Amino acid sequence: MLITANQLRKHGEAKGFFSHQKESKARISNVSFQIEKGQCIGLVGESGSGKSTLARILLGLEKLDGGEVLLDGRPAHIWRKKNRGEMSVVFQDYLSSVHPSFTVKEIIAEPMRLLKHEKNMDQKVLSLLEQVRLPSSLLNHYAHQLSGGQLQRVCIARAISTNPAILILDEVLSSLDVSVQVQILELLETLKQELDMTILMITHDVEAAVYLCDRLLFLHEGLLVEECTNDQLFEATHPFTLKLLDSLLPFQLDKK
Repeated sequence: MLITANQLRKHGEAKGFFSHQKESKARISNVSFQIEKGQCIGLVGESGSGKSTLARILLGLEKLDGGEVLLDGRPAHIWRKKNRGEMSVVFQDYLSSVHPSFTVKEIIAEPMRLLKHEKNMDQKVLSLLEQVRLPSSLLNHYAHQLSGGQLQRVCIARAISTNPAILILDEVLSSLDVSVQVQILELLETLKQELDMTILMITHDVEAAVYLCDRLLFLHEGLLVEECTNDQLFEATHPFTLKLLDSLLPFQLDKK
């Protein structure tokens, strides 16, 4: 397994005047799952369910209060240290995730520059722009000169610039107009077919997850309540999963 999560626990922070006397609510409670190399997995849940917390844990941006994450059979912190650039992320807020004084070329090249992968960098940036369906005329534009969809494509290009083994998509559609969401989903589907990556898509949009992903994990109030492939969606039993699936018509569950 490329990603193995065993009994992950992360406590939240208690709030209120006497928060030190209160037991904090868990943000993640004993969550376990496995992802094989090359799979595209959707982690679906409502706002506050713990999805983004789980993403930050996998990325090493938050520490666990219990459990362990193994990447390719090794403790996550050891794997990440020895495999710099092998895990990438695309965040929801594309504006705050790029340096405002960087051009498109500098944004995309940043990971390669930090990892000293500078050979043929200009050509690589042009190739990445082509992969995300953007014209080379945007190379010297700044973030504020791009539309939301264009900038999110730039962020995707940056994320795949190091040929990562693992790509995490954290609510990448949420800040975009519906028509642009469709375009980004189609782009991600194409990249999924073209690139040898393991993808974890974190989203509240079950329809988008069904379209892109091979298997879905449903997270509710910090608990992993159900796990199923697209073919098994009609067999779901948990009330939370059924509530989300109520919005899908039968023909929508067959993405092809």
